[in-house]
Amino acid sequence: MAEESAPLLNRALSTAQAHPRVTLLVLGALSALGFPPFHLWPLAILALGGAAILLRFAGSMRSALFRGWLFGLAHFIVTNLWIATAFTHQNQMPAAIGWAAVPLLSVYLALYPALAFMLAYRLARGRSTLVYALALGGCWIVAEYLRATLFTGYAWGPFSLTLLGPFDRPGFAALLPFTGTYALSGLAVLLAVAVADLALRREWLRVALVSILLIAGMYWPVGAGREGTLDYTLVQPDLDQETLNDPRQYEPGFLTLSALSTRSDTQTEPRLVLWPEGVLPDYLREGYPQRYYAATTAGRDPVFARKRIARVIGEDSLLLTGTIDLEVEGDRAVAAYNVVTVVDDEGAIVGGYRKAHLVPYGEYLPLRSWLEPLGLSRLVAGSIDFWPGSGPKTIDLGTHGRAGMQICYEIIFSGQVVDRSDRPDYIVNPSIDGWFGPTGPPQHFAQARMRAIEEGLPVLRATTTGISGVIDARGVVRQQLGMSKQGRLDGKVPPARSPTPFAILGNWLALVWAILLLGGSLVVKRRRAH
Repeated sequence: MAEESAPLLNRALSTAQAHPRVTLLVLGALSALGFPPFHLWPLAILALGGAAILLRFAGSMRSALFRGWLFGLAHFIVTNLWIATAFTHQNQMPAAIGWAAVPLLSVYLALYPALAFMLAYRLARGRSTLVYALALGGCWIVAEYLRATLFTGYAWGPFSLTLLGPFDRPGFAALLPFTGTYALSGLAVLLAVAVADLALRREWLRVALVSILLIAGMYWPVGAGREGTLDYTLVQPDLDQETLNDPRQYEPGFLTLSALSTRSDTQTEPRLVLWPEGVLPDYLREGYPQRYYAATTAGRDPVFARKRIARVIGEDSLLLTGTIDLEVEGDRAVAAYNVVTVVDDEGAIVGGYRKAHLVPYGEYLPLRSWLEPLGLSRLVAGSIDFWPGSGPKTIDLGTHGRAGMQICYEIIFSGQVVDRSDRPDYIVNPSIDGWFGPTGPPQHFAQARMRAIEEGLPVLRATTTGISGVIDARGVVRQQLGMSKQGRLDGKVPPARSPTPFAILGNWLALVWAILLLGGSLVVKRRRAH
């Protein structure tokens, strides 16, 4: 087998060395196929490992930076193709802009892996593969953290997402409580370099052994898990963007939600009812100029809107759903808030959370005074921007537990989803995923699973069109509704685990791992120099 594979490997190496730029673009695209919905994680590991080995011999820091940028460019274009789909669901800008937006965003995002490759090249120049692998792992952790933090941050698609197992088992993401997302990415990069190096040295027995261990780790089964005590009904109405934005469909949409939300015969205890983001056109809070209520609810006032919700959910139930609040000055709204509103069985608002991590160009237009005269707008219609809330918040709902809340896109930000001084019992994540095409929702749901594992908290995720589901604190999906399906999920909210190391330390834990890997590379470098 080794003799048969050698000519093929030699030809591949010759091609890569002769055309390194094209090779890196191809490897970058292949590495993105490790993410859902493709789940080709072995290919992703091999692609990143091959790119890393190729970049190790770049010849200069400048070349390492540019070639690393090429890898990142292709990787992020494939990862973020769902963004182009979002432009087809609005009338504010030409849909073709979406196909330009994806590569333009990727031009920027590619700088982070490029910097990681360049710094690792510098730290390990002329040294062993082990020094290089440790250095690249440490640099990758820092680069991913910075990508998720700088300029409001963009955390979508960490490389560690490739190590998340199927719905009924966490895979190597079971390590997240001890590493966090960004450190697990760094360890995955280290592993990728090691596997690629073994393959290049034709150590097939070791490659086979590592492959067996990887497969076992990814698909190792876990037990059934403990059961909770709090009832839930989670609704996925399968209302697409066109339906949600059509005033003629407001009332039929509410009737759909209502029919899916009635208490079942087996639900006799206090119950949570979970609706997605964006399914209610009604303003539920009082105090706004009357024309705002009339514009969306045919003249109905917020008290009426809340009372009919109370009748739908029934006694001892609370509804948690995404709605819109306004910031009013005088007789006009100057801003809006994307919120989770909690309504009780008497129609009173008993809690709320304002989204803190807003989507640029989706919920606000950066540099509006410059861009609006050029014809640019938000993807979501409206002449006012959303304002951010203050950050993660826990709401004590009495017999219904302590709820942490994250709206849609916020769930992707590792270390930023929970109030660490006031730990909740579970996280509610209402979302609109109808924007995201065929690849976005599986990636979005997978990242919600990673937050559950990191924090040791269950996540209850209600979306308009899928994927909705209930994820326990191990990242195991207890129930789910796939894309473009209408239905409801009933069950008991899974219990939380004890606070994990990550829940206590947050992304400081990732920094510790970065220091360990970078420090390890220096130690090995010095020992082998003597």
